[in-house]
Amino acid sequence: MESTETRLTLGDFPLGGRLLVRSKKDWRVAVVSRKTDEFISLSIASPTGYNYRIRRTLESEITFDGRIPILAKEETEPWRENFSSYDMRW
Repeated sequence: MESTETRLTLGDFPLGGRLLVRSKKDWRVAVVSRKTDEFISLSIASPTGYNYRIRRTLESEITFDGRIPILAKEETEPWRENFSSYDMRW
């Protein structure tokens, strides 16, 4: 019996779901903050303490590194090599 591989998309994530996304310079943690019929808004924390939002389509593909969900993007290095460090004072 063959196992069927299910494809997970961003539209399958619940509000508050967390995943890794690639910013311009590094990898960051994002949270699903809003869902509409066409788009999903992700809230991303920057290392300087600010938050910003990006909007992606519901069909954006999600990949996994073990149990860690990652928003798929072409031509990226492994996330462990360039993960954004946050201010540890807080």
